[in-house]
Amino acid sequence: MSGTPPGKGTRFLALLIDSILVMVVTWIPFIGPVLGAAYFLVRDGLSLDFMNQRSIGKHLMGLKVKRADGRAMDIETSVRRNWMFAIGGVTALLAEIPFLGWLLALPLSFAALIIVLYEAYRVLTRSDQQRWGDSMAATSVVRA
Repeated sequence: MSGTPPGKGTRFLALLIDSILVMVVTWIPFIGPVLGAAYFLVRDGLSLDFMNQRSIGKHLMGLKVKRADGRAMDIETSVRRNWMFAIGGVTALLAEIPFLGWLLALPLSFAALIIVLYEAYRVLTRSDQQRWGDSMAATSVVRA
């Protein structure tokens, strides 16, 4: 895939911006976690003028997601690339349900942590900065 890879710090800041936005939305009872998870799923495939098929964080940091086949990003590719980040929203929703929800949220939170750490490890150690989600969706993050 062609394109100039961003600095790892730039890529981290884009994810941090998206994470902060989702965290604020998640504070809305019941619907917030669903909206946050949905945003993480589709964030790189939305055809909104101000986003241009990239997340708000990527837009602000001057990054974009590029598909290996050269086609435009779409929601299906975004979901395939970002499903692991939606686990947090599901966990937050479960955590709002007393007892049974808490029991389900705990192992799911642990799994989400392991996945996010693996994603970070791949970005930090691979020369192409391709995380697991990028490999599954045949995408890469480049400078816009």
